[in-house]
Formats: sequence, structure tokens, C-alpha cells
Amino acid sequence: MASNGVEDAFAVGSVLQAMLTMRSGDNDKKKQAADYLAKFQKSKAAWTTTISILQSSTEAEAQLFAATTLKGKITYDLATQVSEGDLPALRSQILLLLKKYAPGPKPVRVQLCVCLAILAIQMQTWKDVLPTVVSTLGNDVTSHACILDFLRVLPEEVTEGRKITLSEEELSQRTSELLGDNAEQVVQLLINYAQSSPAAATNPQLFDCISSWLREVPVGVVVSSPLMSAVLHGVANDNSLLAAADCLTVICRETKEVDDNRDTIALLLPRLLELRPRIQALVDEDDTEGFKAITRVFAEAGESWALLVARDPQHFRPIVDCLLECCARDKEKDVLHYTFNFWYELKQYLTLDHYMEARVQLVDVFAQLVDILLKQLEYPASDDPNNVDLFDGDREQEEKFREFRHHMGDTLKDSCEVMGVSACLTKVYDAIKLWQEKFGGLATPTSVPHWQSLEAPLFAMRAMGRMVDNGDSSVLPQIFPLLVQIPVSNEKLRFAAIMVFGRYTEWTAAHPEFLESQFQYIVSSFQADSQEILRAAAQSFKYFCTDCKTLLSPQVIQLQAFYDGILDKLPMPSKEEVTEGVAVVLGVQKPEEIYRLLKLYCDPLINRLMVKANQATDEKSKVDLADHINLLTNFAQYVVPYIPSDQENPAVKYWQEVFPILSTILDNFITFIPICERVCRCWRNMVISYRTAITPLLGPLANKLAEGFAASKQGCFLWATSAVLREFSEDREHVEDGITNDIYVFFEAQATNVLRTMSDIKPIDLPDVIEDFYRLLIDALLYYPTKLIPSPLFTPIFQAAISALSLEKQEPVSAALHYIRDLLTYGGPNPATSSDALGTAGAQLRQIVKQLLLEQGGALIKQTMAGMMFTFPSDCFADGSGVLLHMFQLLPQETAAWVESTIRMLPAGTVTPVEANRLLSKIKEKLSGSDSDRRQIRILMQDFTNTYRRRYVAPRDGLGQLEATQFHFSG
Repeated sequence: MASNGVEDAFAVGSVLQAMLTMRSGDNDKKKQAADYLAKFQKSKAAWTTTISILQSSTEAEAQLFAATTLKGKITYDLATQVSEGDLPALRSQILLLLKKYAPGPKPVRVQLCVCLAILAIQMQTWKDVLPTVVSTLGNDVTSHACILDFLRVLPEEVTEGRKITLSEEELSQRTSELLGDNAEQVVQLLINYAQSSPAAATNPQLFDCISSWLREVPVGVVVSSPLMSAVLHGVANDNSLLAAADCLTVICRETKEVDDNRDTIALLLPRLLELRPRIQALVDEDDTEGFKAITRVFAEAGESWALLVARDPQHFRPIVDCLLECCARDKEKDVLHYTFNFWYELKQYLTLDHYMEARVQLVDVFAQLVDILLKQLEYPASDDPNNVDLFDGDREQEEKFREFRHHMGDTLKDSCEVMGVSACLTKVYDAIKLWQEKFGGLATPTSVPHWQSLEAPLFAMRAMGRMVDNGDSSVLPQIFPLLVQIPVSNEKLRFAAIMVFGRYTEWTAAHPEFLESQFQYIVSSFQADSQEILRAAAQSFKYFCTDCKTLLSPQVIQLQAFYDGILDKLPMPSKEEVTEGVAVVLGVQKPEEIYRLLKLYCDPLINRLMVKANQATDEKSKVDLADHINLLTNFAQYVVPYIPSDQENPAVKYWQEVFPILSTILDNFITFIPICERVCRCWRNMVISYRTAITPLLGPLANKLAEGFAASKQGCFLWATSAVLREFSEDREHVEDGITNDIYVFFEAQATNVLRTMSDIKPIDLPDVIEDFYRLLIDALLYYPTKLIPSPLFTPIFQAAISALSLEKQEPVSAALHYIRDLLTYGGPNPATSSDALGTAGAQLRQIVKQLLLEQGGALIKQTMAGMMFTFPSDCFADGSGVLLHMFQLLPQETAAWVESTIRMLPAGTVTPVEANRLLSKIKEKLSGSDSDRRQIRILMQDFTNTYRRRYVAPRDGLGQLEATQFHFSG
């Protein structure tokens, strides 16, 4: 596709041919064309070629490609490829193109407006931007659309377009020149345009312009100007309704600081209320989009003025009534969600004692809202009472409805806080009683008429569960006897009842007389065939066992028979929930019963485990085996008896019997990661649960963790190691010195194995290992600083951490940065481990850390800055800048030199000498100041790296001198 010379290679014909190739079906040719076009867009020749295409091409796709390319060139390449003397000519070219494309196509015209706006931002000598654009484009009707587009995009590009080569100070000055100094002139231009013709007064572009300039123009200026009448007139006009309503929404949002906008709100409120008749009119016309737009206006006004509603409920009640009407008329559930934030914001104020009077005046509003929500919560009606598929198989629609109901549930909770829970529950009780009176007698074992109107209050009751006080006895004692009679033939009703019981388990624990009937309803539900019912029953069973564990404690033997009988029919998540439930009940038994009960519950699990291990030959059966191990972990987590330190722990006694079985399974499946992870999780939880009581298992456990990592190179073995390291550290009670030393030796062996692995394999292939290793090292540094810092492994661990900073995955980078930040504290006066704990060793450790930084600091600074400019995930920026700040505090002059050296390594042309020198001089200025001045360096470095990152992406051919070096370890 390329011929001799750059200009020929990127000639108009070649570029257009490449675009044609992109439409073909040949993938190889399309890839070549895409690479060619990507190179074209970065080339100097692109300037003249794109302008030529825009001047001569008649094809809309080619025009849009050229306009988009020109926008990219002005954004990224203006400073490096166009001299300052050529900028006026470029401006003239764009203005001519704008005049040409003023009639359209609109996408091309808008892109050219963006081009001109970005050029205006960077061309600092161009002071009369607005007059030039208006006079050049002229005053004919076709030019008006172009001028309006430019006026709309200018504030957006100035305030949001950040990929430009101006400093923050220059950008601030340019913002003032382009927006602040022109605001008054723009308002007058828009007023003149709005009054020029009836068509202009309802042009959606006008309202888009007003919205855009409300970032700069005080909202009071717009509201008190003729533009306000134009916006309201636009809302009344079908052609401009959406744009005008959006504009009105922005106007309301800009008045959010109510005390600063009292006069504006006083003008705006009556004008808004004039729109109330539009609500019913739009509903009657079935204008869904219009109904949404008008609701958004009232919702934004309500959110912005919620404080004023609380202060003066009588005056602002009409706005609240408008929103209530929108909710009531929303038969299709199109607009209700726009109001949710308003009800929440209003509730936040009304529940304060200061606004108690307003709460009393508005409680009827929330009562009406609850009635509306109870109706809106209902599933769609169906002619067939047995039909539970009410969305005709459209699972996406059903899922959206379910999610929407949960949001409505949040608003019900808001209403509860305003009205009081008893008042809300009374409405639920009344709805249930009403259904019983009207349809209860018509229900049969196979059919439940109008079940939707019974299921909705059940869902509402479930949503309110968190709000109910455990001591409440006003309404719930009347409701629960009704709920256990809910017909089980209707799946959705049964599901709703089960979920209600599960939500109120804390209340039931305080009212044990209701436990048996509810618990039996749950237990009997495990006989259902529906997977949804089984999942709901398992979840509720867990909550009953957790909150009513002492009440269920006498049934521990019967629970085991039930557990063993239903376990195999449940899906895996439900197995875990039921297992957690019985484990919690088992955990409150007498210590002398624990060993026997663990054998009763877990021996059948172990038998299942061994059968599954013998049959696990494919991936599915191996995953099933791994999931089954998790069931044992639940018992290790929740069966934790309190035993004096000088006595044998009965739970540990049982796990000693199980340990060889888990070890054998691990040995046989060491290459299957999920099994390694589940076994490590089980062992880790044993250490966390039983702490030093696990000592009898410590030797074999440490051996298996070491062997496991050596054989599998999986980070889960390091994750489990960190629990051992933490629980048997030097500051723990009941730990012998010999054990502490043995544990540290075990840690060093693990660390040596990891360093060898990191030396042989690139970091990109070890993200999980790196994350778990540095999480482990954070513990090692905290609990064993006097052993780790003088260790021969200390330097290679640090070098490996620097190497890990080249990764682009958040978790390992974050772990490495956290380790480095903790390490740096030992070089200063406030180490992560308290100075008292370090004693006289503190000074020696400080010296070792500083010596390490003098040797490795240059590499650390280079890799941290490279990460912040190119590769770090956004969540790692704060830790990266924290490392830089620590380094400036510990070694200020050296760090400044390393920063300068790193900046000089950046790809040519990406940072001008002026920018580099400005940063370095500011750093030197801050270094000579106070400690608070030095902290400002962190902000300087964040601003510089953020600005650089916005402008440039990492080069495809690597980072050159900034490329991370491969870590090598010879230990």
C-alpha cells in the first residue's frame, strides 16, 4: 500500500483505498489496512491529507474519518508537529472547512467544531476566538447550526478535554479567556438567536448550548433572562421537549446550593409548577420519552431543593406532589426510578430532629408513596393463575424487573424511616388481609388466583426487614401466623414467604414462640423440586441457624440427620449455606461434646470426599471435589470452642485425624489449582480459628505448604503460610521461642523458593504468586523486622518487588507497593513496627534500609514513575506517589537526581525541555522548604505523571530505557 516517500505513502488515494479495504471480508488485508491507517494517523503527512479529503471527498464515511483524524492530530501532535507560525493557517483551514460543512453532515460538522475548540485552547495567542468564529461563519441560517455546535462543544472541551500539552497554569488562564471572559457575550448571542424566529426559539441546539454554558454562566443570569421563557416554551413543544427538558434539568441542578440561589429558586419554582399539567397530557398521549423527560425535571428540582422542602414543606409541597403524581401515573414503570434519589434525600432531612415538624406535615406523602409502591411491586397480571412465566421467556426483562423491585425496596425503607416501621407493616398486613378476604377462599392446591397482589406485600415486608426492631410486637405477631399458611403450590409465593422468614430471623430469635412453625416451613421446602425454592430455603436455613443457634442447639442430632439427607440434592452454593448453618449450631455445643459431634457431622463428608477423590478423572469431577473440601472449611471456621491453653483442643484433635486425608488428596491433585486453593483455604482457616492450639499440626502443615509451593508454584501456599507466620509471631502469647524461630526458618525457605521462581519466570506469568508473596512479606516485615531486614534475602526481595512494578494488573502491583511503602518506614523515625518493640535494633535497621535505598533507589524511582506514566492501574497511583514522597523524605537530593534521570529517559518529543525544567525547579524549591512543602512534591509528581499519561499511551515497541529489567536471583 506504501510507495516511495512518506507523502506518496499517505496520499489521499492510498488512504481512501485502505478505508475501502476495511469494509472487505479478508481479515489479513483488513489487518494490514488497519495498521496502515494507524501509522497514517500518527504521521506528519496526515495534516495535509486529512484536509485534502475534507476539501474534495464526497463520501460521508471518508469525511468523518478525516475529521476524526484531524481532531486527534490537534489533540496529540499539535505541539510537536506544527510550528507556532503555522497555527493561523491551520485555523483558517478549519474555519473554511466549517463553512463548507455548515449544512452537514452533522457528525462531520461537530468533529470540526471540536477541532476548532481544541485548537483555540492550545493557540494561546488567539484572543478573539468568539468574534472570529461568528464573523467568519456569517449570519445565514445554515451557519447558525455550526455556530451553535461550536458554542456547545467549547465549554466541554475546555473543562473535560485534558489530553493537551498545556500546564495547569496555562490551562487555567486559557479557561478564563475562553469561557469566563466570553460568558456574557454568549448569553446575549443565545438571546438574540432565540428571539430571531419561532423556529430558532424551539431549536434543540439552542437548549444544548444553554446547558453547556451553565458550567460558566451563573444560573441566576439564565433564569432571569428571556432564555428561561424559551426553555419553558421548548418543554411545551413536542419537537424540542427532550432537549429543553434536559436543559431545565441542568438549570435545577445548578441551584443545588440553595442558600446561594434563593432568589433564583423563588423565580424558578412557580415557572416549574406551570408544567404540572404536562404530566397527565404526556401520559394520555402515550409519550413515554416525554413523560421520562418531565419526570427528570421534577426529580432534579426535588433533589436539589430537598433541604428547602424540609425547611418550608408548605411552600414546596407542590413539587413533592408533582413527583408523587409522576409515580402514581407510571403504569409501565418507566419513570419511577428517577424519583428514588429524591425520596432518599428528603428522608435524610426529615429523620433529623430539627425537621420533625416537616416530617409530620409530609408523613401522608410517604403513606401515599407506600401505597403506590405496593402496587408497582406486583408482577404483571396473567389470565392463567398458574402461569409463573409472566415475561414470555424473556429472562433479561424478568431480571430487570427483579432488580427494579430491589430499588423500590430501598425506597420502602426510606418510607419506613419517615412513617415508622409499624405504620408500613400495617399497610402490608392490610394488603395480605385484603387478599385473604377477596381471594383466599378461591385458592386450591393447584391454583392461587391473583397471587401477584399477595406476593407484592410479602416482598415489601422482606425489604423492610432490616428496619424492624427485634423487640417490636405491634404488627408482626399478627402477620407471621398468616405467612405460614401461604399456599405452597405457587412457587413465587412460596419463595417470597421463605425469604421473609429468613429476613426476620433476628426478630424470631427474640420471639421463640414463632420459631417452630417458621423453621418447619423452611425445612419442608427442601422437598421441593424447584431449584429456586431450594436456594431460598438454604439461605433462610443459614440465617435461622445463625441467629437462633442457641434455640436450635437441642436439635443438633436431628439436624445432622436432616443435613446428611438433603446435602446431595442441593446445588453447591446451597450446600455451603446449609453447611455453614449446621456448623454454627455445632459451634455453640459444650466443649466436651465437640469432638464427638464433629465426627458425627464430618465423617460422612470425609467419606464422600474420598469417594469423589477416587472418581475424579475429568475437570468437572475435580471441581466438584474441590468444592466439597470447602464444606469442611465451614466447620473449621465456625466450630471453635474456648479451651484453656494448657488443655487439648477437641476440634484440633479431630482435624489431626483429617489432615493426612487432605494431604493425600493434595499430593494426588497438586497440578489442579482449585483443589490446591481449597485445601490451603481449609488449613489457613484452621490456623486462624485455633491459633496456637494448632501447634500439634504445625510441623506437618509447614512441610506440606513448603512441598506444595515447590511442586505447584501456586500462590495459595504462600497465602496459607502468611496465617502461620502471623499467628506464631514473636509477640503472640503461649508461643515458645523455638517455635517462633522454626517458623521464621520455614518462611525463609518459602521466600527462597519464590525468588528462584521469579528469577526463572517473567512477572507477567506469575501475578498471583507475586501478590501472595508480597502480602506474606508485609506480615513478615511487621512481625519479624529484626530477622528479615538484616537477612541476605532482604535485597533480592526488594529487587523482585521493583521488577513486579512492571505489571499492569492491580492486585500484584498493589501488594508490591504496599510492601515497599512499609519497608520505607523502617528508614525513618516512624517504622510500621513500633519503635518500642524494635528497641536498640531500630537504628541498625534504619541504616540497612537507607543503604539499600542508596543502591537500589534509582531503579525504584524509575520503575515507579514508569508505572505511574504508563502501566499502573488507576487504583495504584496513590501508592505510587506515596513511594515517591517517602523517598523524597528519606533521601531528598538523591531522589531529585533520580527523578531528573528518569525524565530524561522518556521517549523523545513527549516532554518538552520547558516542562521538564519547570517540574525539576519546583521540586528543588519544595525541597528547600518545610516538611509540609516537601509533601507538596507528591502532588507535583501526581500532576506531572497524570498529565503525561493523559497525553501518551505506552509505545507499542516497548518503553526503551524505562523498560523493567528481568529479576535474577542466584541464592
